[in-house]
Amino acid sequence: MEIMEFKDFLKPGMIGEKTAWVTEHLTAQAWGSGELPVYATPAMVALMEGACVSAVDPVLPQGFSTVGIELAITHIAATPPGMQVRATGTLLELEGKKLCFRVEAFDASGKIGEGTHKRFIIENEAFLKKAQAKQGRAEH
Repeated sequence: MEIMEFKDFLKPGMIGEKTAWVTEHLTAQAWGSGELPVYATPAMVALMEGACVSAVDPVLPQGFSTVGIELAITHIAATPPGMQVRATGTLLELEGKKLCFRVEAFDASGKIGEGTHKRFIIENEAFLKKAQAKQGRAEH
């Protein structure tokens, strides 16, 4: 598929959303990213990435998806277990196969995180084949 054809499927302004309840398994203590029982930054990042995936991957041609390639995220407020978190990913621009998103996360009290996230469109089979080929080249 030609790179320019992706613009037929993807348009700036597309928005995806993901939600999660903060449980003990999603705390900084559980993830090893801190000592306190509050929502872990890596969990927030994963939720933000998931929101971006939900914005664009469902409209890509069969056999294509996206992978994350860059993050610039600020975690600005703590969320305790028991609260729900919602993340949004808004497609800002397409540059060939590179996609740039605005990401935000919220709990019931307001914004808890924000930033930008870049993803790249890949052909699934070729991507996996290349990744799996690393096993044969790995130094032991």
